[in-house]
Amino acid sequence: MKEFVIRRYRSDQPSGSERSTLVRIDDEGKVLFADRHAESVLGYDAGELEGCPANQMLASRQDDPFAPANRHQLERGQTVMVTCRHKDGFFYTACLSLRLDVRDSDTAANASIHQQDSRHMDPRLLKQAECNAAFGLWQLDARSNEMTWTEGVFRLLELRPDSDITPEQALFYCQTGQSRIRALYRRCLRTGKPFTLELTLLTARQRSRRVRLYGRALKDGQQVRRVGGSLVDLTREMEQNQARQHAEQILEATTLATPDLVAAVDRELNLLHCNAPFQLQFASVFGVSPSAGDNLRQLLAEHPNERRLIERLWQRAFDRDTFVVEMPLAQQNRELPVYEFHYQRLTNNQGEVTGAVQVAKDISQRIQHSASSDYRIRHDPVTGLMNRRAFTARVLRTLEQKTHRDSCDSLLYLDLDGFDDFNDRAGSGTCDRYLRELAGTLGIRVRQRDALARLSGDTFALLIENCPEPRARKIAEDILRLIGEFVFEWQGQTLQTTASGGLLVMETDVPSDPEQLLNQAANLCHTAKTSGRNRVHTARALSCQADDTTANQQLDLIRRALEDNNLTLVYQALRPVTSVTWGDHIEILCRIPGDDEDPEPLQPEQFLPIAERFDLAKRLDRRVISETLAWLSSQPLLEPRIKYCGFNLSLTSVLDDTFPDFMETQLRQSPFPAHCFCLEIREAHATQYPEEVTVLCDALHRLGCRVALDGAGASVESYSLAANLPVDIIKLDRRIMENLDEDPVQQVMAEALHRIAEVAGKQTVATFIENDDTLRKVRTLGIHYGQGFRLARPQPLTELTPAAVDLTTGRIGG
Repeated sequence: MKEFVIRRYRSDQPSGSERSTLVRIDDEGKVLFADRHAESVLGYDAGELEGCPANQMLASRQDDPFAPANRHQLERGQTVMVTCRHKDGFFYTACLSLRLDVRDSDTAANASIHQQDSRHMDPRLLKQAECNAAFGLWQLDARSNEMTWTEGVFRLLELRPDSDITPEQALFYCQTGQSRIRALYRRCLRTGKPFTLELTLLTARQRSRRVRLYGRALKDGQQVRRVGGSLVDLTREMEQNQARQHAEQILEATTLATPDLVAAVDRELNLLHCNAPFQLQFASVFGVSPSAGDNLRQLLAEHPNERRLIERLWQRAFDRDTFVVEMPLAQQNRELPVYEFHYQRLTNNQGEVTGAVQVAKDISQRIQHSASSDYRIRHDPVTGLMNRRAFTARVLRTLEQKTHRDSCDSLLYLDLDGFDDFNDRAGSGTCDRYLRELAGTLGIRVRQRDALARLSGDTFALLIENCPEPRARKIAEDILRLIGEFVFEWQGQTLQTTASGGLLVMETDVPSDPEQLLNQAANLCHTAKTSGRNRVHTARALSCQADDTTANQQLDLIRRALEDNNLTLVYQALRPVTSVTWGDHIEILCRIPGDDEDPEPLQPEQFLPIAERFDLAKRLDRRVISETLAWLSSQPLLEPRIKYCGFNLSLTSVLDDTFPDFMETQLRQSPFPAHCFCLEIREAHATQYPEEVTVLCDALHRLGCRVALDGAGASVESYSLAANLPVDIIKLDRRIMENLDEDPVQQVMAEALHRIAEVAGKQTVATFIENDDTLRKVRTLGIHYGQGFRLARPQPLTELTPAAVDLTTGRIGG
């Protein structure tokens, strides 16, 4: 709910003398309250406004106080000039200011808790409690020797309620301890001391039931007149204890009958169970004998490398149902047997993870037999991972399967930063142990379907199969963070480093040669290293038809244009198609100048893939924006004309946290208002990274800029993004605009997007209008702006200068 103060504006009256009224509007745009001055200011009586939409008293949609441009000014405490519609039909100017902004959910509900007097307790609640908790209440009057039971006691004994039974007869249901029960009753009556007793009952239906009897004295003054208490059913607990004991006996017998190492832990790595082979091997390796109740972290306190590895293995067991890994119990100098560890997660009845079980089988002999030919050919001798030969064969199989399925695979190339210094500090033997433990750590963190390989000394590769690009990026970032956090300690030496990575996204039309893909991923990794290390550079795989020579020539042209500030800026105008709007609406485009051999400039579809591949797209975005704002600053006569100036953002700029700071610096130096500039984000990027795009939109809105969703309608998420994403403008995708005048399905899609945008307070732009038929259809649908060769072709930015006008005082413009 928001409170607005609305004042009539008259330029011929002094400030402060205008009439004003207070209006409250809820978040849905309906008037909740208007004070008694509403009729004199707005022309409507307060009663007429309540419950009506606020747009009723506004001239157009641009005057809506909830529109993004107005909302941001009002939230900063500024006054907005709007045009209002009087009840009699004429228009007038008013000043709108925000007085109070309250969210409906900010008001907390009040509640209190009080103790219930048992005398006023509904007896049905007691009956329900006895039924659910399996207990009953009893009371014995010492003077009359009469005993009263609640229905719960009758239920425990499987008797019909209100059965005619005496206390002596009730004792016959006790299998043992009848004399002790009598003694406890007499002692309680004599001394007033409470008692508790567990006993076995035989019910009226000849069923055995374990119960606990509670009793206490009920005094009148100083004299005990009554004894009362409860009878609680423990049968279920007894059966559970018996079942647990039986299971423990079976578990003990099973683990004793196998030579495998068996251990079970809880979430805190406390040993729940371990068999004798596990105890013997653990004591042989680490010098301490474990037992149930011990904590593995404390047992391995003097072995930090093994402790971290075992913690990661158990944590992976908690996260997955089951997995298998082959490794020795510890990575040490001496030769240790290799075990095949099977991990199984433990869950309770509610599905919550309570721990995990490990079963390890000695496979040393099997590995020795298989290590002769095939194993050595396919595996790296230091880490045990795939070698380059086996990895390229795996990539080739994936590429062959890719022709029969529609999926996104990725190839991550990793290179450790500064690993050459490790050999000088610790020697090659220690470096091999570092690589072996690092490989083991990486192996338990990657997905089971993916393939991890060591290609050479300090380079690794990971094939990420059937994984969307955002998820693949997340996996790559997690692996880099894991490598940065990995610490290897050996005889006083601490080895720790970071890694650079190249993530190659393989969608469609990729080379069929795995070596070409590895070379492309290695180039991306090299770009990440030269850009500062400890980062991942991502790009899509180049098609097999791509010419490396041409790509290198285009890369040189891009770098030369950036270094020499020699970008060619052009603009394409946006035209209003449903109503007349004054001012220029333009979108800035970029071209890369050619060279002497081929002077034709590079178009975006030519240089953008190269720029993204070699981490130049972000520099291009910033250079286009800075050069455009600098040129506009030199044209002061354009300031009142420019109403919209749009810039396309690449994915690297969208994901760059420092981009809003860059925009703030550029806008501070520009005489043009911030709301003139609009940053256009592709729908594909918004679909892949919705959270990052939302954060960027909010940051740009705080600066006063507008944001556009470019390419809307390209996916099924378009309608949700158009409604919920905090953007100001929706630009329709080219695929919707093609054959719009002939395809009724595309017309329905375009109309739906336009209506959703209008309801959400956003404007729409129809792109790629190439002929009169499409333009007429766009006008019929009510879309606000149009863009395309039918309306305006791209022109050099220098031709946007105002027309020259000769005056007696001189020439202006031109």
